[in-house]
Amino acid sequence: MGENLQALGQEQLARMREDFDGNASNRVAMNAVTNAGISEVARNYDRSRLLQRRFSVTVDNGSVTSQERSGRCWLFSSLNVARFIAKRSMNLKEFEFSQNYAMYYDKLERINYFLQDAAELIRAGEASDSRLMQHLLKEVMGDGGQWTMAMNVYKKYGAVPKDLFPETASSKSTSEMNVHLRAILRQAVAHMYESNDSIDEIVATTLEAGHRLLTINLGTPPTSFDWEWTDKDDNFHRAGEITPQEFWKRYVDAGLEDYVCLVDDPRSEHPKGQKIAIEHLGNVVGADPTEYLNVSVDFMKQAARKILSEEGIPVWFGADCHPMMDRKNGAWATDLFEYGRVYDFDFDLDKEERVRFGDSAMNHAMAFVGVDVAEDGTTTRRWRVENSWGCKIADKGYFTMDDPWFSEFVYEIAVPKSMLPAEYQEALRKPAIKLPAWDPMGALAQ
Repeated sequence: MGENLQALGQEQLARMREDFDGNASNRVAMNAVTNAGISEVARNYDRSRLLQRRFSVTVDNGSVTSQERSGRCWLFSSLNVARFIAKRSMNLKEFEFSQNYAMYYDKLERINYFLQDAAELIRAGEASDSRLMQHLLKEVMGDGGQWTMAMNVYKKYGAVPKDLFPETASSKSTSEMNVHLRAILRQAVAHMYESNDSIDEIVATTLEAGHRLLTINLGTPPTSFDWEWTDKDDNFHRAGEITPQEFWKRYVDAGLEDYVCLVDDPRSEHPKGQKIAIEHLGNVVGADPTEYLNVSVDFMKQAARKILSEEGIPVWFGADCHPMMDRKNGAWATDLFEYGRVYDFDFDLDKEERVRFGDSAMNHAMAFVGVDVAEDGTTTRRWRVENSWGCKIADKGYFTMDDPWFSEFVYEIAVPKSMLPAEYQEALRKPAIKLPAWDPMGALAQ
């Protein structure tokens, strides 16, 4: 280590202990937190009880879903938007798509994407210990994703009802399966470096192994099925044999594939109104790249409100879900917990600083299903959120988000391209600013 670094000395430690013990508030805080936990002690009682759960606009999407012990929130939330449309198309009260089917093809495609990307880099001379290669090897085969990646799967493979390809032990708890997938992909990269002349053979063999591993864990997905249902008015319908691609096109015909992702990148060097892309981030080779249009958070709010109030469908979004979250009661507010008062410390980073210094990034995707607008018609007060953590928490799985929390911790929403103003439409046609694979805007929702 550097010669100028200073070790923690015994005198310094003794002084800190003395200062701590000499402050009665510290002793009270320690007694309370060690017994009850920091969040219970820091909970802002007044803010918690006064956060209303009523909304001027509500979209009813029925019972919430549960991603169990997996990082598939981006698939669950995008399919929650799609299932609302499907229920409306088929006049159903309840319906759920197979998230297992979507994950199967995402992972199969992602195996191929990683192998093709790694092979190209190795052929171009990328060192095995480079920052890029080490990043790709570390992050490979997680569960997380983005809206565009979800649409890439649905456009190519469609979707099926959940009861026709249900959850398995491995889809509900993906960690062990992912360990094995990572192992075969990292082994493939190692062998590519050992034998540059055998790269194509290694890619083909590893893709076959990945397909075999996925099918053993998740099952064989259907390529067609007989579809029939009874609607909420007790009318029976029979569609006959249908492919997953036909099912998606027939019952989710709302232009979701033409949505674009808006992000609020708060860093000043990335101007608003420009397109952002993340290098080496994707799942389906040859499909739509993972790109975003950088806009203000106020524009994101206006777009979300417009979709909810005028289109009447849920709005997919991505956020840093952890700060100031009451998971049990289902609430987010910037002043919901008074951690600073308990610790006697001022947490003063703003959104830009939190992103720049690794303290915040998008990590979870959900869907807005309601909004409360004040009587002036312009002031947004709070948002209703459909989560994918099951119905045993919050308001039967639905959360409430205070509007200031949106400003601080929401990073992304998906909206119809047609609703963007002319200057944003033009920006989408221009080349994107390319950010490196490890940039925080490339964080995946899990």
